[in-house]
Amino acid sequence: MDKNTIIGLLLIFGMLMGYSFYATNKAKKANEAKAKEIAEQQAQIQEDVEMAAQAMADSIAADSLQPQPATPAPTAQNFGAFGYTDETQTADYVVNTKVAQYHFARTGGYVTRIEYPDIYRYTPKDQPKEKLVLFDNGSTKMGFDFKLPDYTVINTSDLYFTASTDTLDVTGEEEQTLSLRVYPYLTGDSATSNALDTASYLEFLYTFRPNDYRFDYTVRFVNLSNYIYKNRREFDLLWNADINNVEKNYDYERDATTLYYMDNLDDVDNLNERNSDSKDLTTNLKWVAFKQQFFTSILIAKEESFKKGHLEVELPKEEHRPLIKKMTADLSFEVPNLDDGSYDMSLYIGPNQYKLLEPYDMNLEKLVPLGWGFFLLHWINRAAVIPIFNWLEAYGLSYGIIILILTIIIKIVLLPIAYKTYMSSAKMRVLKPEIQELNEKYPKQEDAMKKQQATMNLYKRAGVSPMSGCLPMLLQMPILIAMFRFFPSAYELRQQPFLWAEDLSTYDSILDFGFNIPFYGDHVSLFTLLMTIATLVYTWLNNKMMSAGNDQQMKSMKIMMYLMPILFLGMFNSFSAALTYYYLLVNLITFFQMWLFRVLINEDKLRQQLLTNMSKPVKKSKWQLKMEELAKQQQQLAKQQQKGRK
Repeated sequence: MDKNTIIGLLLIFGMLMGYSFYATNKAKKANEAKAKEIAEQQAQIQEDVEMAAQAMADSIAADSLQPQPATPAPTAQNFGAFGYTDETQTADYVVNTKVAQYHFARTGGYVTRIEYPDIYRYTPKDQPKEKLVLFDNGSTKMGFDFKLPDYTVINTSDLYFTASTDTLDVTGEEEQTLSLRVYPYLTGDSATSNALDTASYLEFLYTFRPNDYRFDYTVRFVNLSNYIYKNRREFDLLWNADINNVEKNYDYERDATTLYYMDNLDDVDNLNERNSDSKDLTTNLKWVAFKQQFFTSILIAKEESFKKGHLEVELPKEEHRPLIKKMTADLSFEVPNLDDGSYDMSLYIGPNQYKLLEPYDMNLEKLVPLGWGFFLLHWINRAAVIPIFNWLEAYGLSYGIIILILTIIIKIVLLPIAYKTYMSSAKMRVLKPEIQELNEKYPKQEDAMKKQQATMNLYKRAGVSPMSGCLPMLLQMPILIAMFRFFPSAYELRQQPFLWAEDLSTYDSILDFGFNIPFYGDHVSLFTLLMTIATLVYTWLNNKMMSAGNDQQMKSMKIMMYLMPILFLGMFNSFSAALTYYYLLVNLITFFQMWLFRVLINEDKLRQQLLTNMSKPVKKSKWQLKMEELAKQQQQLAKQQQKGRK
């Protein structure tokens, strides 16, 4: 391994350590800001509670002139005028589109199950495929509270909704709407009347398009001012869901699952991905998303934002598998008119795919982790990698072939940088006899500074810049890191096989141990193993090319360079097969580039050129000339001052 490469790797390591320090410091500041925000929110909540208590007292005082009914206990059976139910009808309402089948609970009127006809969950090879089902067996619930005139609080998730049809097929070209309604009893009490007031109702309108994972959701209030407490226009919508494991790598899917949200300033943020977390927000929210590794459920406010919210993610214990996370979103919305008012929302429940989310123009694409924290990374992915990937995908090629072509294109683009790096390495290599002479001339440790100065002077006279080989390597790092973000998050690679890998989006195990090896895992990923071998071979070739004249210090560096691929073997063993396959291709193409440069570059001629440069007088830069002139002026000034003293 030549000195330029070592310096470059050390600089890269320094950058990573610097970034780690920056991220840690940023997280610390964020926690301090969060603590301050929580304190402010608690103070605001206390103030709101006091104001609400005063408002309630004023309201009760105003209503005390009329007889007040006793406030019933808020039990599950006490729904006042909204207690209608039909126990003979229990099956869900079903909506079929071209992309999904949706089930809506009769009790609650919310979407309780989604099945995708052409998408499958992960199943081992020896088991039959299972269609992907999200939110089944009561794993999700959605509804909002409202108050009856007698102050009883009920939730829409407990009410019985009726519809004109049990099944709606949206398979043509036009959109269709499912209407679910709750009618109150005429007398206002289900215990004393069997007649429903069909002119008054609470309605949920779900509007579907045949090929869209997003559907509209509108809440309507029609002639309900006599059945709902009049002085309340703000409602709390509670949405919770248990997110279950549907991918092969449980640990990676768990770490990729959390709650995202966007405020009215279009800033996207998320709760902690690794631990339980919660946040109280007093600012308006445009959308909230329960994001999984490859799927996401998003509740979107249309014209009017959610007023505030409480967001929470709970990380369950390992023994609760297949449960990954428990999500909760408590959001507030306002309806100004109980007789003719509505609130418009929409739901997106589908793949977490960039090309599906980006056209909505609501920053939903930020749910796909492309390196948004560092602008250069996500622009590389958005402006280059994803367009090329989608262009190749349109030809119907295998995704393994697409990754191969993409890698070749990237390496061609980076070819000038690779050539610059190799030339710097070659120049350093052909000057090794002169470097060896300097090592022999200054063998002592106390002469290290003199040897360094002599070496730099040698490079200067030969026209060699040691840093010229480091900078090109640093320029390649954003692309390597961008790929590190792209491949594990690319929905297109989910369950796509290539060679021995059954799913490029996760690790390609060729041997399962049945037990865990610390730092390595419980399986053997062949692409990772091949990538490690290729890296070791690349290191060996570089060391062999630079073996002549290496001093003792370089031997310890060699050992470190051999250890790094071994460390990567443990780090990447559970990563996406597409990522390690890409890094393997990078190494193989680099081998070819090294061979090609070796053939095309005549190192004997290169040495003669450098020796010719050394025989010429070194042309000083303007800056050097200026500094020398300033030094002369200072010397003359010092002499004049010395004469003046005499």
